[in-house]
Amino acid sequence: MTPFEGAAYWTEVGEAKREAVNAWIRTSKEYDGVIDFDAAVHDPQHPTKFLPQFDSGDHLHPNDAGYDAMGNAINLGLFK
Repeated sequence: MTPFEGAAYWTEVGEAKREAVNAWIRTSKEYDGVIDFDAAVHDPQHPTKFLPQFDSGDHLHPNDAGYDAMGNAINLGLFK
């Protein structure tokens, strides 16, 4: 799940849930592979937010550059 701090309904509770879901997805071994869109677009200095160059302005959806970064994060080898 990508970051959403700054969106109208962001809360610390919602952020804690997002972090917990992402941690589970990354570590549970329930999946054959994971495409980590959060890692592709979050700001390393403020991981609850998009990098400014990827934020559409609503702080919830990526812009075209963000979608490009997400696409580039996909390891096509997962689909072999």
